[in-house]
Amino acid sequence: METTEQPGPLKPLAEDWERALCVVAHPDDIEFAAAGGIARWTGQGKQVGYVMVTSGEAGIDGLHPDECRPVREAEQVEAARVVGVEAVEFLGFPDGVLEYGLPLRRAIAEAVRRHQPDIVITGHFRESFGPGMLNQADHVVVGRAVVDAVRDAANRWVFPEQVEAGLEPWPGVREVWAMASPLSTHGVDTTETFDRSVEALAAHKAYIEGLGWADWDFREMLEGFNRQAGQRLGTTYAEIAEVFVLRPPTD
Repeated sequence: METTEQPGPLKPLAEDWERALCVVAHPDDIEFAAAGGIARWTGQGKQVGYVMVTSGEAGIDGLHPDECRPVREAEQVEAARVVGVEAVEFLGFPDGVLEYGLPLRRAIAEAVRRHQPDIVITGHFRESFGPGMLNQADHVVVGRAVVDAVRDAANRWVFPEQVEAGLEPWPGVREVWAMASPLSTHGVDTTETFDRSVEALAAHKAYIEGLGWADWDFREMLEGFNRQAGQRLGTTYAEIAEVFVLRPPTD
């Protein structure tokens, strides 16, 4: 049985890298967990790209998926712009019914090989957010597939058709960060970029309105999460991550 978030201080996430790739299930997943960190890193001159496995087309009850898809894609592109990200890709897998398997791993490995990131960022994929708070199925599937696909991308004998087509293996991913994991041990200071993370989440206007949560204040929610994490990092605000080390530091 998985445990809830471990108390105690957080270690700072590494910032001695140049390129990161965020791979998540839906538009809005990054904004709920990592937009402050993304804004900080793009502000440092780092390159960050986004890959959405789905377009979140099943996310608004009152809007048919065919109508919802372009709305949510546009909102994600705008949310990315707010934090300094220009490259946003949508893999087109069906929202809400993702399955772990080779097609998903293949698509993510292909993206990793193209972008050649030092760090791959995904969402929390543990069973629950805490007692009585189950995680969403697509999050669980995508996070697990990301960790495996990063290793696939490094192996020329896995999905060799990509290599034959000219896409070289990429063994350069140092770490995978699962943001907002209940088992987080690391964090990033988002004190200076917190307002931009709120602005990025606000870009998902149609989705937030579609939730139909009366009197829900998403800024207050983000502030609560970020302030609690900041207490563990020794800052005003922070975002948290579980770190999976794939390649030891060269030094």
